[in-house]
Amino acid sequence: MTRQPSFYIPHGGGPCFFMDDPHGMWTGMATFLRSLPQRLPEPPRAIIVASGHWETDGFAFTGGAAPGLIYDYYNFPPHTYELQFPAPGDPTLAARAAELLKAAGLSAHVDPDRGYDHGVFIPLMVAWPDADVPVVEMSLDRSLDPALHIAAGKALAPLRDEGVLIIGSGMSFHNMRAYGDPRFSPVSQEFDAWLTAATAQDAGGRAEALAQWAEAPSGRLSHPREEHLLPLMVAAGTSEQPGQRVYNELVMRTAISGFRFD
Repeated sequence: MTRQPSFYIPHGGGPCFFMDDPHGMWTGMATFLRSLPQRLPEPPRAIIVASGHWETDGFAFTGGAAPGLIYDYYNFPPHTYELQFPAPGDPTLAARAAELLKAAGLSAHVDPDRGYDHGVFIPLMVAWPDADVPVVEMSLDRSLDPALHIAAGKALAPLRDEGVLIIGSGMSFHNMRAYGDPRFSPVSQEFDAWLTAATAQDAGGRAEALAQWAEAPSGRLSHPREEHLLPLMVAAGTSEQPGQRVYNELVMRTAISGFRFD
């Protein structure tokens, strides 16, 4: 099989892509997500998604054959709680992923009952609307240690040669109080410029930079809590090559980016 790249993608705000959007706020992001299959060398055998909406002691992987959906967003229109994404799970892949992490000295387990949260099913409904590719969700470690998540990505890297697409799903700027505030446009752009430069380094320099993200210009202003940034660490850890920014725009007056790692 041809080696699959890894991606860090924005998953938007709640079920945003499946609601009325008269001002086209989410159009660019949806277009980027829709382009993901065409950016791959061949269709993936399966997809692992590290989501910013699941935290566990150690890492965990969904192990069900047909995971349900977790509608973990609030005060949205009723129809958004009826969305369906019947992508099959892949229990064998989940077990293998957990074993790869354990072999690297990391704590990992399989959760046979967990469903897909909206950090998984919302962007994948846009990118793979036919829900015909098996999906395994990966949690974040509750420690939120960036170096640990980079190490987890490195442990999962062999899966890329087995036709598995690895995606980190979050938001490169995630300060809920700042969205829509024009004072945060330059703040978000400052952090975005740092993040783009950090991801473009080779593996060693990138890992060192990303592990210190909180000291970056406007780092904590951009991520008061880092759960939406850490999926980037997983995706970055899977590659030895410099990353590249493949999506960028102002959304809610803040800079949002997506990255690819070959």
